[in-house]
Formats: sequence, C-alpha cells, structure tokens
Amino acid sequence: MKDFPKLKVKGRTYLVLLLILTLLFVADFKLRSSLKDAKVLGVQSFENSQYPVLRKTFVPKISARGAVVMDADSKVVLYSKNPDLRFSSASTVKIMTALTALDLFKLDDFLTVQDPTVEGATLGLKSGQKITFGNLLYGLLLPSANDTALTIAQNFKSEGEFVRKMNQNAIKFNLYNTHYEDPAGLEDDNDYTTPSDLAKLSAVAIKNETFAKIVSTKEKVITDFDGREYQLKNLNKLLGFEDVNGIKTGTTTGAGQVLVTSKKEGDHTIIIVIMGSSDRFADTQKLLNLISGNVTYLPIHL
Repeated sequence: MKDFPKLKVKGRTYLVLLLILTLLFVADFKLRSSLKDAKVLGVQSFENSQYPVLRKTFVPKISARGAVVMDADSKVVLYSKNPDLRFSSASTVKIMTALTALDLFKLDDFLTVQDPTVEGATLGLKSGQKITFGNLLYGLLLPSANDTALTIAQNFKSEGEFVRKMNQNAIKFNLYNTHYEDPAGLEDDNDYTTPSDLAKLSAVAIKNETFAKIVSTKEKVITDFDGREYQLKNLNKLLGFEDVNGIKTGTTTGAGQVLVTSKKEGDHTIIIVIMGSSDRFADTQKLLNLISGNVTYLPIHL
C-alpha cells in the first residue's frame, strides 16, 4: 500500500508525456502542411521545386548602385548589391500600373484620352481620342509612353484613386519599401522602390500571361478607334538576346538608368534588376554572364 501513491504519480507522468508527444506530433504535421501549402507572396514554398545556387561565384563589376538577381519561382536571391536601398523607380512604375489596370479593365475596353501629358516619352495622344486598353498596354510597356499611363489611370474613378490602388497592391505583394506617386514614374522624389522589391514585383508580373506576352514583343502596330496607327518599338535592347523575354526600362534624371530583365534559364525564370546605373545594358549583360549556364537547382525535401 505504501507504493500505491508512487504508482499513481507515475501514471500521471506517463499521461502528461503522452499528451506532450501528441501535441508535438500534431504541431509538426501542421507545420509541414503549412509549408507545403504556402501560397502567400513572399513566402518561399519549395514543394515540387528546387533551390537555386550558383555553381561558380564571382563578383561582377557594375556601375549600378543597386542590383538583384532572383529566381522568380523560389524568390531566392543569387546576387545582390544594396538590395534594400531605396531608389527612384522611373518608368518601372509602369509594371505596377499594368498589373493594377489588368484587374480593372478588359483588353477590348475602349478608354478615352482625357488630360494626356506631354512630358517625357509619349505617343502624342489627344484629348477625346478613344483607344482600347490592350493597345494602351503596348504603348505603356514598349516605348514607355507616359500619356498612355495617364490615360489608363484617368479612366478609373480618378488618377488619384488609381494610384491609391497601386499602393494597395504594393502592400498586398509585401513590397514595404515601395511607394507610387503617379502612374508614369515621373515623380522622382516620391516614386521609389528597392532592387529587392522590384524583383519581387517583376516575379509576380511575369506570371501574368498578358503582361508576359506584351513585354516580350519587340515591335507592334496599334490603332485608335478612328484607325490612326502608331508604330511601337520596345526600348529593351537585350530582348531576345540569351533568352531575355522582358521586362521594362526606366530613365529619369533622379533615378539614372533602370532596367528590369527576365531571362529563361531552362525551365526557370531569372529576374535581374539594375538601379541607379550609368550603363544599364552593360551592367545587365555582366549579370547575364554570371548566371548563364551557371545556375543549378538542388532538390528540396520537406
């Protein structure tokens, strides 16, 4: 009888240990499930995927003040230079303009030109012209026409409300070091982002089939409602070179030269961001040399 209380205590201890082990098992199961089902932007999910690494590493000499090379699927950064430093966005703002507008308009919607700008690159649109949203997108992303950006924004509730939508999308995509002041990228002081944020945004954009098709187009003829033609040429000199299939150029006095590039590397897409450059195409070429045939993908086991 003297041993009975001790046996009772041991029994309770076993029950506690069993309960702890059960809780640990459930927690581990839920963690593995959440990792496999992670779909929130910015959360790396490697289910049925692979982890990219460089076979050989070297530091390319580039003029850009900021740069990022990122695998679009895993969001793994393969190279960076001041990735979290804020720079003026210039016309790479139009990447978000396009993505935001694609949620608001259909490609065959006719939009009316209201108060077009004559600043910087333009198509020369006039107030009252009607042109489809799809054609405006080509004008936005190939020659980077500022009047197409304003036309798209002004056909929403207002230009200001459209820019508000752009900033809401920045939060939605977890771009916390990004801000938009206008849809064209003309406001150097208040249009800003980081190489890291711009790479993340571009990884989202390139998965949109319409966006990807447009930014991979070298030349395009578009017309307005009355049949007036516009000959468009893509400003990206690297398009088609070494499997480059996008994305967007940008230049202002405050921003310097900016370039976002997407490149197919086997079954994968690599994003290259150059900001604050004095020779964006030469800088990007050096980073293309860094990754070309130099990326391997390691299997991930959860």
